Amino acid sequence: MINGGTYEFSDQGVHAGQGVLQGGTPLEEASVVLVLAHGRGASADDMIGLGRALYEPGVAVLAPQASGSVWYPERFLAPIERNEPWLSSALGRIDAVVRQALDAGIPTSGIIVGGFSQGACLATEYAARQAGLRGPLGGVLGFSGGLIGPPGTDFTYPGSLEGMPVFLGCSDVDQHIPKERVQETANALGALGAEVEMVLYPGMGHTINDDELERARKIVRR
Repeated sequence: MINGGTYEFSDQGVHAGQGVLQGGTPLEEASVVLVLAHGRGASADDMIGLGRALYEPGVAVLAPQASGSVWYPERFLAPIERNEPWLSSALGRIDAVVRQALDAGIPTSGIIVGGFSQGACLATEYAARQAGLRGPLGGVLGFSGGLIGPPGTDFTYPGSLEGMPVFLGCSDVDQHIPKERVQETANALGALGAEVEMVLYPGMGHTINDDELERARKIVRR
């Protein structure tokens, strides 16, 4: 929902009260926080594992858990209303975890949001929607995902993500994520001022490869 030119987030509904796993540097000692969202049917523990692969000293990892291990029921290409109210609740849950980091003294520029598959779709959508609220985050890591909405969606968002680093990695033949949507995502975030790096890997499966991890580490180190 947009109010006054910005999106509103509410930590209510199906995902409210779900747990958040923590890894890496303790939050109260961290200078950077990774907020990582898991994929459909997976768990927050999987994202703690991803966080270990991206770890640098001083980096905390916060991984929220979806109710029933699913953030929203339909494909991310389905009409938005068919994924409600789960989608709004999921975005509100991500925002609640971001606020947890902010309350711990981490600046917005020190918070990186990312995820894999359904979690990557959620992370990119959250980053775009919050542009008018907080501006650029410290970065976005989208592993096999893209902005949410049916073909023909107008991916125009209020606000600015000027200078925010983004990495989008995906197979060029992913059965779940059309490469065209990855490109649309890159275009939309770029239009907000983000510095987007997009790589489509020939013939790769629905997974994360070593090259993606190294490109993501560069954003974490930055």
